Amino acid sequence: MSDTKIAIIVGSTRPGRRGRAVADWVLERAAGRTAADYDIVDLADYPLPHLDEPLPPSRGNYAGEHTKAWAATIAGYDGFVFVSPEYNHSTSGVLKNAIDYLYGEWNNKAAAFVSYGSLGGARAIEHLRGIASELQIAHVRTQLSFSLFTDFENFSVFRPGPQHDAAVGTLFDQLESWTGALKPLRA
Repeated sequence: MSDTKIAIIVGSTRPGRRGRAVADWVLERAAGRTAADYDIVDLADYPLPHLDEPLPPSRGNYAGEHTKAWAATIAGYDGFVFVSPEYNHSTSGVLKNAIDYLYGEWNNKAAAFVSYGSLGGARAIEHLRGIASELQIAHVRTQLSFSLFTDFENFSVFRPGPQHDAAVGTLFDQLESWTGALKPLRA
């Protein structure tokens, strides 16, 4: 077991969502890697209302028990794989809200992005990159984008093409390297 922990964050809570299947696929591909341990963090397990903290997250003074629980979860990870749908040319509202709840818990950590949508979710990733930069999350270049037309049977059953296997390996390599490089900044 590694002392480096990476969360695969399921960025949708929508009924009939595809995100959990995508996140499970990422976790299956991470099995056997020795540089980090990967876990699923499903936003469906963290029912966060629209941001309701009275102070800015950068203060780190959280009032709500739901915020404290979310902060403790995120603080325990060294890096992240954000799995996001593309809704209206952006990420999901629930993922943006969950990210906005915290600040220091994200800082000096690394992230990678996996998306899905009619155009592979590329626009969701572009928005997430800007958000991550503001939160001092270093994001890696390699990303995975799954098309609802070619990687899902009948737009619902996740069946990614084999071309994604090499890319996910590169994504893990980059994420694990950057996560390790940032560790001294978090000490």
